Amino acid sequence: MTTDESTTVHEDMHLAPPTDGPMPVDTTQLTSELPDDEQAEESVERQRDELREFVSGLSGDDIKSGSWFTKLLAHALHTYTVKVDWQYFQDKYQGVPPDAIVDQRIKMATRYAAIEGGLSASAYTAAIVATLGSLGGASPATVPAAVATMMVDVAFMTNLQIRLAYDIAVLYQVPLNLDDPDDLWKLIRVAFTIRGGEVVRESAIKAVPAFVRPLLKRFYSGPVLAAAKGLPVVGKYLLQRNVIKIGIPLVGIPIAVVLNRYTTKITGRHARSVFRNDARVIELARSISGATRHPRLVLWVSWLVVMADDKVSDDEALLLRHLVTFVRDEHQVVDDRLAKIIDLDMEEVWRRIDTETGDLTDIVDAAHHVAAVDGDINDAEREVLRALQDRCADTGVPALGDTTTPGSSS
Repeated sequence: MTTDESTTVHEDMHLAPPTDGPMPVDTTQLTSELPDDEQAEESVERQRDELREFVSGLSGDDIKSGSWFTKLLAHALHTYTVKVDWQYFQDKYQGVPPDAIVDQRIKMATRYAAIEGGLSASAYTAAIVATLGSLGGASPATVPAAVATMMVDVAFMTNLQIRLAYDIAVLYQVPLNLDDPDDLWKLIRVAFTIRGGEVVRESAIKAVPAFVRPLLKRFYSGPVLAAAKGLPVVGKYLLQRNVIKIGIPLVGIPIAVVLNRYTTKITGRHARSVFRNDARVIELARSISGATRHPRLVLWVSWLVVMADDKVSDDEALLLRHLVTFVRDEHQVVDDRLAKIIDLDMEEVWRRIDTETGDLTDIVDAAHHVAAVDGDINDAEREVLRALQDRCADTGVPALGDTTTPGSSS
């Protein structure tokens, strides 16, 4: 599949990021480009046709082992991301805030998912379970037609949900390098809620109709996967999930329609929560770097605050990662000694502060922001902040509880 072909259907679902400054938002720009029912069905059918070609090249071993997932990523995602980046959205929907775009993007994706579920529902019969168990062989010719039809649904939903998560990351300007195994795994984890899923599903399932919740709980049940297990294991996991689509309709609605719709909605909401938070943390790192007059010291103090409770949260790790990058790029400062530190000595940080003269308000402010990045400031962090405030007091920073502005007279 060429790059243009792989983005044909998904272009109908693309929405845009914001510009830097506030601009009036014309919401009709979002709704006016939504396809009508006939256009949406035609788009889904086009992509299903393209995926049939992909599935026709899979062997029974590919499907049973989960290797189909690795091939699907290479087949579609990487070519897709060459064209679809922040500038793509910027050109298409300049000036539209990301929150509004993401909301519409999720609604549109769930619509496509439901349509495809209706078209694929007939593939899910009781006989398919036994057929999957007996799959084997290296030739695509050995794959039964019923399994191939089911795989079109699995491939469609995999494409749709991972691209939805990717688009949301792009819209919030969260950088993802899909050649980096860590970034690729993060995208997979967010798109399919396959790690830390208990937290995701408990909060997300509450937002769906009550009659659907038992189905979703079954769909998301199962082992929590780790990145080290590899992409084929993810493929087996996603295939096993879809077996639940075999069953009686819910109030006359095929299970495939219900599951496709609501699992896509959960993917979108989860991706919005994760990547919007990542954007918040990255923006904080940028702000700390831009405001500091002591770029090297701010790195040491930030690490001191993070290690106050002897653990590093995901938000703290993300903040430090991007703070180091912004300090390097904006101030041309790279601290090799800090990069090699195993056990941080608080006294070394105090000695570094003692060598500074003048106003260290930027350091104290940065420390408070770092402490609060992952939620409420805990007792250990508060103790470090007090010690830091006292240490900086002689340089013109007001002590805790002192409302006097440095340099002013009472």
